[in-house]
Amino acid sequence: MLNELLAPAGLAHPLVYLGIFLGASLLMMWRLEAMLDHGLEGTALGTLLMPYCSGLGNLIFVCLMITGRGAPGEVLINSLVNNITNLTLLLGLPALFWGLAVLPAAGAGKGRKPAKGAKAGTTGQLNRLSLLLSLAAALFFAGAVWVLGQDGELGRTDGLMLIGLFLFWQCFQVFDVLKHNVRQRVSFGFMFYLDLLLVLVSAYGLYASISWLVQWLEAREGGFISGANLGWITGWLMVLPNAVLALYWGWKRRADIVYSSQVGDGHICIPLCLGLFALFRPLPLGTLFEPGMLVLLGATVLNGLSLLLLGGLPRWAGALLAAGYGWFLWQGLLTG
Repeated sequence: MLNELLAPAGLAHPLVYLGIFLGASLLMMWRLEAMLDHGLEGTALGTLLMPYCSGLGNLIFVCLMITGRGAPGEVLINSLVNNITNLTLLLGLPALFWGLAVLPAAGAGKGRKPAKGAKAGTTGQLNRLSLLLSLAAALFFAGAVWVLGQDGELGRTDGLMLIGLFLFWQCFQVFDVLKHNVRQRVSFGFMFYLDLLLVLVSAYGLYASISWLVQWLEAREGGFISGANLGWITGWLMVLPNAVLALYWGWKRRADIVYSSQVGDGHICIPLCLGLFALFRPLPLGTLFEPGMLVLLGATVLNGLSLLLLGGLPRWAGALLAAGYGWFLWQGLLTG
């Protein structure tokens, strides 16, 4: 429907559809921020809703691949690029610019004042525990994919197991948010559901733009921007909303949302996207799988230790994460 409107006007161009993709993504982020005032605290917002919205592009890409578009290996590359970018570059850059202090005391010093009051300290401690649990889940999911992929591919049984793990995790998160709202006597009002409707409406813009862009990439045969690098290019494309999230919330000093949105989005790709594709078609694991999993597991451990021991991500740790991302690019693009 969207292409039928744009094509006669001569607007069927990659930059136009890229703009639609970014516009729909930013509309989601805008209304998601409003949900903070309508019944969701920061960590729950990042854990439950933002991952589905920022990861919706990856889910759409998987559905397009299931129908027969492109090589199956592009799904793995897309998921690895998404998760590794989230946990290295998009956490490392905000840490380098502003520091990611989840605990108020972690952000004190050097001209910054710690948050006042016992309530702020308690909130920070609860956020840290929630983020550590989310990182533990990411470590467990990545480890499960590593073990299941030792035979060189993910099959239907592997896909069922990965999807089951993801659904169990989501059930746990939903009940945790509901318990929080009961304790705080918070209820979802009319505006919450209106914002949710706007988020769902913008999902169509994502689907239409991604479908067109994937088809356009597959039709190109020469150069780096072509179907030969479909997984890399779509992985970077679909991580752009996460980059907006990371920089925006990092600038607003909401390290809890920066962390939970990036880690939660990773849960969508690994295990859900890989499991969903493997449920319908065998998913071969290529040469990028081993180095990619090493970087992913290492970044998850570094983030977890920084949160546990330091209460956040200091600048030196952000530099290490950015360097790890550079090594991943070198392995995948220059030596792969």
